[in-house]
Amino acid sequence: MADVAPEAEQSGAPRRADTTLPIEQIVPNPDQPRRSFNEEALSELSASIREKGVLQPLIVRPYGGEPPVYQIVAGERRWRAAQAAQLHDIPVIVRDFSDTEVLEIAIVENIQRADLNPIDEARGYRQLIERFGHTQEKLGEAMGKSRSHVANALRLMQLPEEVQVMLAEGALSVGHARALITTGDPLALAKQVVARSLSVRETEKLAKASEHPRSPTSAKAEKDADTKALESDLSAALGMSVTIDHKADSGGQVVIRYKSLEALDELCRVLSVSDPVGSR
Repeated sequence: MADVAPEAEQSGAPRRADTTLPIEQIVPNPDQPRRSFNEEALSELSASIREKGVLQPLIVRPYGGEPPVYQIVAGERRWRAAQAAQLHDIPVIVRDFSDTEVLEIAIVENIQRADLNPIDEARGYRQLIERFGHTQEKLGEAMGKSRSHVANALRLMQLPEEVQVMLAEGALSVGHARALITTGDPLALAKQVVARSLSVRETEKLAKASEHPRSPTSAKAEKDADTKALESDLSAALGMSVTIDHKADSGGQVVIRYKSLEALDELCRVLSVSDPVGSR
């Protein structure tokens, strides 16, 4: 994995720039994994740059043209904010990165930023795994995250696109989204959650009710509290919907529902190690 430090904005120890470039000679990377920029945060950064200048140089690479053009590798937020502050020149560090290195560095740098929304973060993880062959475990080590954090982030990509947009825009929290992943109709439930301003706990109850609707026949055989608690614990540990049907005199069965082949692979990996629930 490319060795790149997290992007520091207008705080922290600034790196020394190689040179300054006219801002019009710098162009963004069209493959930039970050899709959204908070306008309020950009305005605050622009005000800081207008007062103090750009303290942390952009990382760019030569991109051809005459006069020469440079493509942003890291620091697009500062470039946007500097434009808004009407700066003419901006400090840069010039590096001769390949296309693959540029994408990997951009993904890593964005993931390491604290204000990246959950969907952009998950999309970045998926790109690193699919395009560069990183495993969830190695990815977690490189990012300073647990493997379970990476796995849970990737699971968000199983949600319908409309629900992902709600999550990216802050209408839903990660807790809400996780409760919806294993349901039969996440979009319909997500709309209820937003319309009714439900808490995460209320969303979990709504999701469980949608998976196990009560009927006159099922009410007679309602599960005891211990079985429900065990279902909840297993569901949380595996990150999938778990149903237990237990009969005191004849045993029972455990049903695990998964949404994708990736989820099935993860289930097989968990079940292949000893005490999967206790180790998570």
